[in-house]
Amino acid sequence: MRQKRLDILLRTLTRTWLALALLSIVTMTALSQDDNEAAGDYVQTSLQIARDLIEEERGSRLTIVRWRYYEDDWSSPSSFQLYGAFGIDNCTTDVPVGQKREDILFGWTFSILDMSGKEYQARVSYDFKDAILCDELHVPPAYASAAPEAPSEPEQQAAAVPNEGPGGFALGGHVSGLDGRAAELMRSAGMTWVKSQLPVEAGVAKGIEFIQGAKANNFKLLLGVVGNKDALANNFNGYVAELAAFVGELARNGADAIEIWNEPNLDREWPFGQIHGERYTDMLKAAYSAIKAANPATLVISGAPAPTGAEGAFPGAVVNDDNFMRQMAQAGAAQYMDCLGLHYNEGILSPRSNGGDPRGNYPTRYFGAMLNRGAQFFPNTQICWTELGYLSGEGMGAPIPASFAWAGNVTVAQQAEWIADAARLSRESGRVAMMIVWNVNFTRWDSDPMGGYALLRPDGSCPGCVTLGAAMRESA
Repeated sequence: MRQKRLDILLRTLTRTWLALALLSIVTMTALSQDDNEAAGDYVQTSLQIARDLIEEERGSRLTIVRWRYYEDDWSSPSSFQLYGAFGIDNCTTDVPVGQKREDILFGWTFSILDMSGKEYQARVSYDFKDAILCDELHVPPAYASAAPEAPSEPEQQAAAVPNEGPGGFALGGHVSGLDGRAAELMRSAGMTWVKSQLPVEAGVAKGIEFIQGAKANNFKLLLGVVGNKDALANNFNGYVAELAAFVGELARNGADAIEIWNEPNLDREWPFGQIHGERYTDMLKAAYSAIKAANPATLVISGAPAPTGAEGAFPGAVVNDDNFMRQMAQAGAAQYMDCLGLHYNEGILSPRSNGGDPRGNYPTRYFGAMLNRGAQFFPNTQICWTELGYLSGEGMGAPIPASFAWAGNVTVAQQAEWIADAARLSRESGRVAMMIVWNVNFTRWDSDPMGGYALLRPDGSCPGCVTLGAAMRESA
């Protein structure tokens, strides 16, 4: 058992050193730290050790919902009275009384809540050399008389990831603007997350504006960060470093989740001829390291590929989403995400259907097939639908665009029924951590008919909000 813990510590210290090394490359602020920042580094290192220990115990990755820590003293009489022994091991029965390390008396105690609602407690010595999982959750005796004000900063950092919904499932919506009407409708639909798209060129200040707006309305925020494909083509490594610094700052300023890029398997979003899952994983790795160094509780979601099977017809411009995710998996992308991003936006049948689409039975037509399409490559990774919606032209005041004629017969009532059923199936799957509805209140109705996907219809009604609200209350 001890050797296993030491292996974890060595891996953790190596990962932490690499993260800090990357941070020093992508942002100059890492080159000069005061004593408080240095202390913060010790806490982050200890948190990662605790996290690795829990993951070793679980046999799977840990997605943190909330964490707090205490500077703890395991030599005090009150600690002995609570646990019946002194030292770091006094909180576990895994170590027999005669083998408890009573010479390790000081360190950090972490309480960590995961996405399923299970809470763990782990201890890490000040020198990082020893760690242990506790049997039960206890507020250390020195803090038991009052809720500790410290560490308020880690508590703020930890306000992240799915979440409050039944079974750890969270619902949210993509907005064109989070006004009072949108916020009211989203709450009625059982949504606790909001998504906003943020170009790198818009700057950190715009991201902070989105963060503050979400918090003011009591939503958690997913930022879908997108960049400039031409800049990426001209200087890949330099632009990746710029992106990593950008998302690191967003995490430091309280972003609850960040999706790294959008549909990187299309030349609309990625340089022509350079589309490859391994290339994207290079970006994801840099972004993940910068985000976790800035705020370990910020959820990192991989950029959802566009559902498509068109790579044979458009070589260099398209890579099929399943091939792209296979390439990602082979490049080790599972290490650099908390959630796999997926899109589903071309359905014209119930999400419970597995066949019968008049366009043919290609997997991207069906909800279940699309879920399995990503899950097969990342069996131990949670899924996040970062864009899921059904297009209806009913009530839009003009014909549906010709290139979207496949959705011409979808009614608003069907849209409302299917989006709620997709939420049910996602929650029941046990694989889906989050579903972001595309979309809440977009109004554009032209060659890109965003308004037809919107829950808020032109007449001011929101049938989908009603059906979603009922679905989310079913297992609340």
